[in-house]
Amino acid sequence: MEANGLGLKGFPELKNDTFLRAAWGEETDYTPVWCMRQAGRYLPGERAGKDSGGLGKPGQPRTFSQPVSCFLQPLRRFPLDAAIIFSDILVVPQALGMEVTMVPGKGPSFPEPLREERDLERLRDPTVVASELGYVFQAITLTRQRLAGRVPLIGFAGAPWTLMAYMVEGGGSSTMAQAKRWLYQRPQASHQLLRILTDALIPYLVGQVVAGAQALQLFESHAGHLGPHLFNKFALPYIRDVAKRVKARLQEAGLAPVPMIIFAKDGHFALEELAQAGYEVVGLDWTVAPKKARERVGKTVTLQGNLDPCALYASEEEIGQLVKQMLDDFGPQRYIANLGHGLYPDMDPEHVGAFVDAVHRHSRLLRQN
Repeated sequence: MEANGLGLKGFPELKNDTFLRAAWGEETDYTPVWCMRQAGRYLPGERAGKDSGGLGKPGQPRTFSQPVSCFLQPLRRFPLDAAIIFSDILVVPQALGMEVTMVPGKGPSFPEPLREERDLERLRDPTVVASELGYVFQAITLTRQRLAGRVPLIGFAGAPWTLMAYMVEGGGSSTMAQAKRWLYQRPQASHQLLRILTDALIPYLVGQVVAGAQALQLFESHAGHLGPHLFNKFALPYIRDVAKRVKARLQEAGLAPVPMIIFAKDGHFALEELAQAGYEVVGLDWTVAPKKARERVGKTVTLQGNLDPCALYASEEEIGQLVKQMLDDFGPQRYIANLGHGLYPDMDPEHVGAFVDAVHRHSRLLRQN
């Protein structure tokens, strides 16, 4: 039983802490690896049951027992070094009172997006969001128990700007022009919305740790739509605030700190700022050269990433070669291997296995040399 306050739930002792040690910047015997969307639909059982969806899938019934098997299935198949909950970042806007539906062929959609400043009045008090998301916490606790200490469990959420972009656009967008229009034409209302989302995220992320999450990842999926000026004004301050306030709340609650990961897709222009934003780990997408990233951020943070997900369409032999090059470029320490984005539904599970095995095999050889 762990002596970090969470042991009160009777969680089994952690057997493989390689991921956590790498996240904290400690030396590891090999490079830990996990995959974003590793509990996704590329696995045969998930394809067959795709309509059951993930935890808290917008527009679906809110249950927690069934998706737990989704979290555990990749661990049964591959020697991954971490598990992650299978949820959706849009459960937070949903808990704030916005309707979210799943449109076939399009994805999540907001039938009534935020169009005017007065639309902010429709949102619930952010302090009640955590009480709306109890089903997520229940699933985390159940998953942590069923993991039986095999590997750590990662919780996550979408960052404020990314959530705002969906809420204003009404769904995905190639330009995020409507959301960016808010930033230029309604800067005060934009900051108000970003503050509401930040206030909602703090108890949600802390609640995940209380429920059993041993690390947290914040997804700033739409960083690349902003550029340096808008990012520094409307995204970075809230990314920093989330880390600072989550850590403070955990300390106030007498809970041990957990490593936090920031993944800002296409946010290569802000690597230095992200490395100083209060997160132990900075995730990289595949457009960033590992050696240059390390030069820019220094050795005070762990890097995570960043193989092109589409590299898993290559032969297993070529995957091994690409992994070797990636690990050589990142170096053996302060590094967690991952993809530069999530797995796609049509990927061959055998190639996912080849990726995981290549990371473990080559990283051990790297340390011997």
